[in-house]
Amino acid sequence: MSMLPSFGFTQEQVACVCEVLQQGGNLERLGRFLWSLPACDHLHKNESVLKAKAVVAFHRGNFRELYKILESHQFSPHNHPKLQQLWLKAHYVEAEKLRGRPLGAVGKYRVRRKFPLPRTIWDGEETSYCFKEKSRGVLREWYAHNPYPSPREKRELAEATGLTTTQVSNWFKNRRQRDRAAEAKERENTENNNSSSNKQNQLSPLEGGKPLMSSSEEEFSPPQSPDQNSVLLLQGNMGHARSSNYSLPGLTASQPGHGLQAHQHQLQDSLLGPLTSSLVDLGS
Repeated sequence: MSMLPSFGFTQEQVACVCEVLQQGGNLERLGRFLWSLPACDHLHKNESVLKAKAVVAFHRGNFRELYKILESHQFSPHNHPKLQQLWLKAHYVEAEKLRGRPLGAVGKYRVRRKFPLPRTIWDGEETSYCFKEKSRGVLREWYAHNPYPSPREKRELAEATGLTTTQVSNWFKNRRQRDRAAEAKERENTENNNSSSNKQNQLSPLEGGKPLMSSSEEEFSPPQSPDQNSVLLLQGNMGHARSSNYSLPGLTASQPGHGLQAHQHQLQDSLLGPLTSSLVDLGS
């Protein structure tokens, strides 16, 4: 641990100061500290110093300097998530300035496709919605076991996947919502299929699916009207009674015309009576 010439700090101390100022959010002070560092090539290649320079460049909107730092040095995997966020956010900001409006999910996806992460801050593993497949696999496996992790379990999952607790919570929330929507859709389809099947079973295969007449409709059907032969027979009997000039049972001979007319009414009543009664019952 040697002191840097004309500076009074060791390289490890410089790295520690950079980390402390970053975590405290004192980015302006961090920028002044970096500017005060001596021109020592070995010092400026320190990873903590390079990461601090990248953070300050992003803070000041100097994205070209940011890209140059990230693409020119190989960073350790534990620094990749932070530096990847700087890379993506810088490209999002530039795209929003060009378009004049905030980016949606599709717009951000197109930016990521157009400006892929450099291999200096990326291990080459494919990502999905900024989640590595390895991390998503851990979350899916836990979801199958318990869709409602406790706060302590969420923190443990965040440490295991390299995500934040908020990202883990949002992933489980979105997954539960998707599963509930899929279950509701499946129930709706099942109910529709059952309803269609019941309607088809109620239709007759005859006459293009028209329902057959129920027994109650048959019971209330009116009797058939007297046909033409019955009317002719009635008229013939009446004429025969006139020509033979005899009295029908229950009528006196002294009133042939009146008896014949009464007998005609009796025959009509005997034929039309049931029909009238049926029609009355049907109307009631």
